[in-house]
Amino acid sequence: MAKKNLKRKQKAQIEVVKEDESKVILPLVRRSDEPVTKKAKWINRERVLVFGTRGISFQHRHLMKDIIKLLPHAKSANKMERKENLFVVNEMCKMSHCNKCILFDGRLQRDLYMWFSNSPDGPSIKFNVESIFTSAELKLTGNCLKGSRPLLSFDNSFDEHPQYSLLREMFVQIFGVPDHHPKSQPFVDNVLNFSVLDNRIWFRNYQILDENGAIAEIGPRFVLQPIRIFKGSFCGETLWENPFYVTPAKTRRLLKDNKKDKYTNNKIQRKAKKTKELLAPFRVKPEIEIFRDGNVKEKAKYLINKNKKAF
Repeated sequence: MAKKNLKRKQKAQIEVVKEDESKVILPLVRRSDEPVTKKAKWINRERVLVFGTRGISFQHRHLMKDIIKLLPHAKSANKMERKENLFVVNEMCKMSHCNKCILFDGRLQRDLYMWFSNSPDGPSIKFNVESIFTSAELKLTGNCLKGSRPLLSFDNSFDEHPQYSLLREMFVQIFGVPDHHPKSQPFVDNVLNFSVLDNRIWFRNYQILDENGAIAEIGPRFVLQPIRIFKGSFCGETLWENPFYVTPAKTRRLLKDNKKDKYTNNKIQRKAKKTKELLAPFRVKPEIEIFRDGNVKEKAKYLINKNKKAF
């Protein structure tokens, strides 16, 4: 009986302690017009799925890891087979509870295409990635804390054309870290800059050194050339197509043709030089004719006059 009474007393003490912990202790002095402090909520539930297909090179993989480090609200996934249809990516996003997607599509271990998609309704944008420099390759002095929220800086040219305004909205939703995200830090220490030049979008990442505006580049660097904008997610109508886009295979072929033309031109020039030498009159060295039999002075005068007439 004594043991049962002890157990009951212990339970009663534990319940009293729990009730005391749940009570909210109000301050002794408080103003009547002071607003009640509310706990900040994580309202923006944007999640980005970042992964690649089989066939990307080591440099493309390092770039993908750099982008994942920049986005605390990003999720990674295994590589996708090239044989599968791109529409499967929407199902992968649904399984991972993500509503945005960045897909790295590699070709021939040298060409990289990047997809930005709003899953599952769209739109989706296909880019050709050029001039890739990862943060490990650059070895720059800038640095930022992992998980910090970046400022997004856009060029004025994003307001000039409707396709660039759509791209800006997509970049804001993907690269903008949601406020009060569990994995994010509650401060800003870097800037993601997007600028348009030569029908391409140049990406740069800078560290904010001082309040005066001093910055230092962190990395990575890459250039996005937009190819097409689709109405759906990895499918649908083509809303816009880049008229200035040239495929990487075509550019390589043009460079080869230029080298071939250079070789043929050199060959033609050598042949023309040889024919010119054959057609030119044969000139005897003047020393040979001077030291033959006869008057040396008269022969010298004759050779000088002959050379004057020739030139």
